[in-house]
Amino acid sequence: MIVRVPSPAEDRSVPAAIVGIDWGTTNRRVWALDGSARPLREFEDGAGMLASRGRFADALAEALQRAGPVAPGARVVLSGMVGSAQGWHEVPYLDSAVPLEALAEHLFVVPDAPPGVDCRIVPGLRWRGDDGTVDVMRGEETQLLGAVALGHRDARFVHPGTHSKWGVLRDGRVARFSTYMTGELFALLSQHGTLAALMKEPVDDEAAFAEGVRASGRAALSHALFEGRARVVAGDLPAASARDHASGVLIGAEWHDALQRDGRSDKPVCMIGSPGLVRLHLRAAQQLGVPVTTVDARDAQLAAWAALATTWRC
Repeated sequence: MIVRVPSPAEDRSVPAAIVGIDWGTTNRRVWALDGSARPLREFEDGAGMLASRGRFADALAEALQRAGPVAPGARVVLSGMVGSAQGWHEVPYLDSAVPLEALAEHLFVVPDAPPGVDCRIVPGLRWRGDDGTVDVMRGEETQLLGAVALGHRDARFVHPGTHSKWGVLRDGRVARFSTYMTGELFALLSQHGTLAALMKEPVDDEAAFAEGVRASGRAALSHALFEGRARVVAGDLPAASARDHASGVLIGAEWHDALQRDGRSDKPVCMIGSPGLVRLHLRAAQQLGVPVTTVDARDAQLAAWAALATTWRC
């Protein structure tokens, strides 16, 4: 089933010269752009990596048909889990020291793409610390390129999501980054285990969320999470607010750790994401007294498609 996303410039009369696809694990977002990378049409569907496994070429052909018309020889850029070991083709990670603006020089040419298009996959990034720490991202590097293209060349950044990414941009390079499984843990706790029965429909209890953020700063994550249940049992927290408390604990733990790694600074954190994803992170930042600038995920993605498709080498 296709979930249509309105496009302010949707025009079926103009063939797309560029098609950008953010191909995630479960969802896929498709943009049809003109030769100057201006959006013509866009949609989102559930044909992510898992649904497309074993039939990626057909899945891409279907996406191009829905995004059409597509000009002969159009440049098709794919990012995200489509380039993972479980995706269409495993594209090796680039070292994060490579400038983001050089990603176009390292695109993987898809040998079995549908005929009539030039299709390439964006590689992910790998970071290694001096202490042996290793981290990877696949998909977020594209939006980081978009953020750089929008003028954020030097910044602390956070990319909220299922696997939140925190890091530092220096002159358009990812100097370091860390991943937090915040969204995934929240989903698991909501479905399984001791807290699941309490974590039903959200009530948007700001006080419960704020208490969760505070709890994450004074105790280990597992203890702070159990404290939410203890508060319900003791009558100090409405059962309906346990979900917001757990959300505050998980997001707060992420923020406390990331700020400890980077040190306190007056420099704002650049938050890249959709309004729905960044809302609670903005609330945590305000509670912790951290200045924030925001970059809309769609704006970053469109800037990235333009940077990639207009600079790659034939």
